[in-house]
Amino acid sequence: MDSAAGSEQADNNPRLEAFIRQRVREAGGITFAEFMGHCLYHPELGYYTSPRERIGKQGDFFTSSSVHALFGRLIARQLVQMWELLGKGAFTIAEQGAGEGHLCLDILDALAQEAPEFYRCLRYCLVEIGASSRERQRARLGAHLERVHWCKLDELQGMEGCVLSNELVDAMPVHLIEKQEGALREVFVVERDGALSEELREPSCPAIEAHLLRLGTGPVEGNRAEVNLEAADWMRQVAGLLKRGFVVTIDYGYPAEELYAPFRRNGTLMCYHRHTTSEDPYQRFGSQDITAHVDFTGLQMAGAEGGLETLYFGEQYRFLLGLGFLESLMEMQARETDEKRAMALRMTLKNLILPDGGMGSLFKVLVQGKGVGRPRLLCSRNIADIPLPAGGMF
Repeated sequence: MDSAAGSEQADNNPRLEAFIRQRVREAGGITFAEFMGHCLYHPELGYYTSPRERIGKQGDFFTSSSVHALFGRLIARQLVQMWELLGKGAFTIAEQGAGEGHLCLDILDALAQEAPEFYRCLRYCLVEIGASSRERQRARLGAHLERVHWCKLDELQGMEGCVLSNELVDAMPVHLIEKQEGALREVFVVERDGALSEELREPSCPAIEAHLLRLGTGPVEGNRAEVNLEAADWMRQVAGLLKRGFVVTIDYGYPAEELYAPFRRNGTLMCYHRHTTSEDPYQRFGSQDITAHVDFTGLQMAGAEGGLETLYFGEQYRFLLGLGFLESLMEMQARETDEKRAMALRMTLKNLILPDGGMGSLFKVLVQGKGVGRPRLLCSRNIADIPLPAGGMF
């Protein structure tokens, strides 16, 4: 895929582009995974490490936690049950990739109000690599600073509690692969005629094919796909550091068989900039998000290697409905005296559970446990058991 020179693109970071081009020249080509890693996580110039507004109306995309505080409040209810299952003692919530801190704030606000005993037992650890993000999180979380700590992931060794992430895994660098003439080929980023371009080569490491063999699936002839080795490594690390407790992973993606389905010819790689999408990662260096859909089968298999057992996996709308989404919406509407504001509330919250390609079905929730048995989680409540108001909700 040839692309116009990055310096000709709006919102481009010429220093990052120059750095990447130099890496490409020095190495004679780099894997797409390395390219994506530089674009997103260069220590000074990357999309996630440099000061910029990424989430919300003034940013590049919305997340569920930026839609409404109810998302965090419902997750807080599940966390309360997890705390009870672990004996109501000291409990650590470790959130990685917390962004602007919206989800952390909503969870802590809810717990302080609805579960004060749990709140007093709680240590909320934010695993955040960006200095500017840490500063904004600290400012937003001012009312809860006695409960909040910042740390590296490996500092959580032996923790008991819950490792939580919301849209973390989709932004981990991926290897791009294609199946050509029955063999796997990997996309390398090269420079050709002054522009960054792609070249298919032998896979850069045997771990790529080994990963697909473990999954028992992969792209069919002529198809392109992503392999996220970093996600599997991350889940193994999380499983190893957790002494007892839970892992909650919220993201958009599919089980492996669906992710690598034959109809998905070009994979799932997508770029986001100012609420517009693009399939061209070779522009706006450091100024656009680059993501790929999550392989939830791979996460479950990697977790199992470290003793994590899958307790729940399902669409976000089922997860939220199980935790009381409809009951909460009815309560909030009952308190709202202005019909226009009530309608706006319904339309806003509808985004969280909208199926058929919306947040409600595209996003999945994976809950794994270690040393906790097989409890029936609140989020697994059957939809048939949820009381529906006469006339519907929307």
